[in-house]
Parts: sequence; structure tokens; C-alpha cells
Amino acid sequence: MTIKTCIIVLLSGAFLSVSALAKDQITIVGSSTVYPFTTYVAKDFHLKTNHPIPSVESTGTGGGMKLFCAGVGLETPDITNASRPMKQSEYETCVKNGVTDITGVKIGFDGIAFAQSKKNSAITLTREQIFLALAEEVPSKDGKSLIKNPYTTWNEIDPALPNRHITVYGPPTTSGTRDSFEEMVMEHASKHFEAYGDQKGKYRSIRQDDVYVPAAEDDEKVVRMLLKDLDAFGIFGYSYLEENGTKINGALIDGIEPNFLSISSGKYPISRGLYLYVKNAHRSQVSGMDAFLKFYMAEKMVAEQGALRKIGLVPMHANEYKIVQAAVLAKTKLSEEMVKKNTILP
Repeated sequence: MTIKTCIIVLLSGAFLSVSALAKDQITIVGSSTVYPFTTYVAKDFHLKTNHPIPSVESTGTGGGMKLFCAGVGLETPDITNASRPMKQSEYETCVKNGVTDITGVKIGFDGIAFAQSKKNSAITLTREQIFLALAEEVPSKDGKSLIKNPYTTWNEIDPALPNRHITVYGPPTTSGTRDSFEEMVMEHASKHFEAYGDQKGKYRSIRQDDVYVPAAEDDEKVVRMLLKDLDAFGIFGYSYLEENGTKINGALIDGIEPNFLSISSGKYPISRGLYLYVKNAHRSQVSGMDAFLKFYMAEKMVAEQGALRKIGLVPMHANEYKIVQAAVLAKTKLSEEMVKKNTILP
């Protein structure tokens, strides 16, 4: 082999080595609900390995999906957090832009709290009462037609409820929490009112007259607002309720208190899974990405006695956890059929 050939071989090898790991910091976007869990893992991963701390940005589930599905270039996110399963339309956008090899990761469960300041008396609400407080249109008194929502206080909806102004601070339309709330509260409750006709069981329009106040992707801000505005309720993930349990409490929904047992058992009516979506094309190009996912899905992090339970994550049951953990390590590819079934497993 000539000197020139040796140089070419060495340079080629160096190029392959550099291109194989073209980025040394993992970038993560997405859900504000999953944000504190992923941030905790990212910091612990950095402290216990030689890898740079992953960048974690709270953009909301919808905003994260938009960034994640924009392409496979290393200028796009490697992972997106999600407080709901990926939508069919999002999957189609991903495929259109070449993001065709994705692994879905379930990290556990969460409940959506409908919370208030602890200075108020405890309260029990039904999903139908919350729906009537927040829907853009509600049934008329005879129940035969829809009218613009006239309710300004809770006792106008039900005399048994307090004479308290209706104000709700909640997530914006880009949020997975908003999607889940609309599905599990708004759509569910609309099933019980004949006036919605063809929209019965599908109605999810929230009023636009300042009764519902979108609070960006900042659940901590919502908590602060509840301490200032005693009339108000806030909508956010259970982890923020648990973290601020000395200041706020969650309304019982359909008679069920939001707590660890009611969420893990599925009895709490506004419970949901929490997810990561991973670009497998990046796993060979971003330093530490496989190690980070293995670290995230370790028993000490997300299993029943894991660290994330202490900050509000409701873990999966042991059997489901083992199946999901194996799927992540095996880089199980998300399919269109899986997306249609709202699952991350074949």
C-alpha cells in the first residue's frame, strides 16, 4: 500500500468516525407534562455519565410533534415528549418528511387534575358540570337546541355548586393535556346531551370569552394563578398537583379523587399514558442516545419504586413495564396500524 493510499484510508476512517457520531448533545422537545420527568432524567444522566446534559425544551405535545416530524437532519429534535399518543396526521407528516423509523416509548401514567387553592372548600364535580362550564355552546333550557354558553357562576349550572365565578386556567391548543382533556371530558360529557345531534360524543369546542384562559406551556404559572385567584380552577398534570400539595388540591371528578392509586388503577376518569417518540435514524449519530434511553427506562427510574414516582409519575405495572422496556431497547418500529390503535406496541 502506498503512502498516498494509507493517507486516504486513514482520512476515510476518521471521516466515518466523525460522521457516525455527528452530534454530542441529545435534543428533546414536547409536552410540558412530561418535561419535568425528562428533565430529571437528563440531569441525572449527565451527573452519572460523561455525556453532555441533553437539551430539553417544553413546546407542548403538538409543537413538539411538528418539530420532530420536520425531517431526519441532525438540526431536528432526536426525541419528543408527548402526553398523548401520536396522531394519525402527525405520523403521516413524519413519513412525508422521511421520519419513517420511530420507536414509541411509554414511560408511565398521569392524571389530569382540575385543581384549586386549598383556601377553598373541597369540591366534587362531574364531567358534565365541567363541560357545561366550558363548552362554547350548551343546550337550551328545554334541551332541544344549542345556545351560546351563558353561565358565569358554578351555581347557575347546578344550585348545589358554590356561587363562584367560572374561571379556568388551562393548556393551549398545542398541548397534549388539552387534547386529552377535550377527549376525556368534553367529548365524553357531550354524549349525555341530545341537543348536540351529530356532534353528540364528538363535541369539544371550548368557549372563547375569557372564562377559559390558555396559559401557554407553563403549568407552574397556572399553579401561581390559583394562589392569587381563589375563584379559579387550573388544568394540568397530576405531578404538579402532587408537587404543590400543600397549596392546592384537586376536585373529585365523578366522585373519584386524583391520587396515585386511582390513576394507576384507571378509576380516576381523566387518566392517560405519557410517552416519548424516538428517531431511530439518530441513535447511531448522536452520542449517548442509546445510553440515555436505557438509563431512562431503567427500573431505578420508571419502575414501581423508581425515582420518577417521587416527582409524580404513576408507573406502569411490572408486566407492561418489561414489555415496553424490551421494545425500546429493540428499537421496535412504530407502524401506521399501531398509530391507528393508539399504541406503541405491535
